[in-house]
Amino acid sequence: MVSNRALAALALTALVLTSGCLGVLTGEESLRFESDPAATDATAASSAGYETNGTRTLEVNRTFSVAGQERRVVASNHITTYEKTLDLGFFGEAKLGVFTVISTPAVEVAGETLNPIGDYSNDRLVRLVQSEYQGLSDVEQVSSRNVQILGEQANVTKYSATATVANNQQVDVFVHVTKVRHGDDFIVSVGVYPQQLGGEEDNILELMRAIEHPAEA
Repeated sequence: MVSNRALAALALTALVLTSGCLGVLTGEESLRFESDPAATDATAASSAGYETNGTRTLEVNRTFSVAGQERRVVASNHITTYEKTLDLGFFGEAKLGVFTVISTPAVEVAGETLNPIGDYSNDRLVRLVQSEYQGLSDVEQVSSRNVQILGEQANVTKYSATATVANNQQVDVFVHVTKVRHGDDFIVSVGVYPQQLGGEEDNILELMRAIEHPAEA
């Protein structure tokens, strides 16, 4: 759904553009940042009919030149994806119910959080989703509500959109997006499902409430 690689690249860009942290980019050792894995409770996923594809770690490496010296920066993110096979009637079965949990390191240097994801609104996050989810268009905000996630009140925004699926068929979907700060990481979760499944919203919200961090990779 949302690419770890894109999120990590944003964090690394922030490191370079933030003048206050240029000093840490000098030296011989690689500068490393890694998130702890995040996932939803297995029982909650099973009850909602979702199966996990497991947790992946995606590492982004960049080498920067600062003051005539080169420094390698490594950022590791984790992504856990769940899918639900849904019956679309005339269109047959398709894996359109998707729930994704991403953990991305806050990237703190000298007490300052540099990962720009921390400042992203849900509207901006859903634009990332749209850029990474091929065939998602006509995204419009529908509603917003607070949900308890990892001990925090998280704002979950619901969007309507159109998704292009197999055989170029178009399906109206809802997209739910939220983000929380937990420990040293930001946790982003996204749920997408067809609008015709009225009860699926409750499943997605329950999966968000059941997020665990750190989780076993």
